[in-house]
Amino acid sequence: MKQTGEEQQTELHALDDRAVVDYLMQHPEFFIRNASVVEQMRIPHPVRGTVSLVEWHMARARNHISALEENMSQLMEQAMANESLFYRLLQLQTRLAAAESLDDMLNRFHRWARELGLAGASVRLFADRWRIGAPSKFTQLALSRQAFEPIRIQRLGQERHYLGSLNGPELLVVMPEAKAIGSVAMSMLGSDGDLGVVLFSSRDAHHYHAGQGTHLLQEISLLLPGLLERWVERV
Repeated sequence: MKQTGEEQQTELHALDDRAVVDYLMQHPEFFIRNASVVEQMRIPHPVRGTVSLVEWHMARARNHISALEENMSQLMEQAMANESLFYRLLQLQTRLAAAESLDDMLNRFHRWARELGLAGASVRLFADRWRIGAPSKFTQLALSRQAFEPIRIQRLGQERHYLGSLNGPELLVVMPEAKAIGSVAMSMLGSDGDLGVVLFSSRDAHHYHAGQGTHLLQEISLLLPGLLERWVERV
C-alpha cells in the first residue's frame, strides 16, 4: 500500500528523532564539544515563546524538585496521621481492657468518643450471634438483623462502613435513645461484619460524610468483639 506524502514525512520525522536521541546517548560529549551552540538553542515555551535549552533544562529540574518536595510532604503528613491513629487506638484499647464490667466498658467507650468532640459512641449486637436475650441484662444491646437489613442495603450496600446522615426511622432502629443526631459513622462488627454495628454520632450534620477515611473505624470494628466476649457469650 502506497504511503501518502504526509505519512512519509511523519515516519521520516520519527526516524530523525530516534536517530538524534540515539546519537546523543552514544556521544554525550556532544554537549561539551558544542557548548556555544547549545547555549544558543531556543526551545518553544507555552508562555514565554521560546527559552534557551539551559533555561528549559533548569525549569525541568526545578519542577522535578518541587514534585519530590510535594511527595515528601504528603508522606510526612501520612506518617503523622498514622501515628495519631495508632495512639488513639492504643489509648482506646487500654481503657476498654481495664473495664470491670460491660457497662463500665461501654461507658469508657462513650467517654472516649466524647473526648474527640463527638456526641457519643454505641454498640448494637445482632441477637442471633450473641446470648443477649432475656433473662440476661444485656437486652438493651440487641439489634434485630431483620430490622437492620433495610438500613444495611440502603446505606452500606456491599461496604463495611457508612459515613453520613440517617433519617428518623433509621435512627430509631440503631440508636433509639439518641437525640439531635446530625451524622454518624457506622461500621459492621467483626472480621465478617456479621456480629453487629458500632456507631459514632455527631450533632453536626456535616461532620461525617462520604469520602472520609475509615481506617480507624475498621480497626475498632475488629477490636470490639474480642473485648465484648469477656462479658457476653457468643452463639
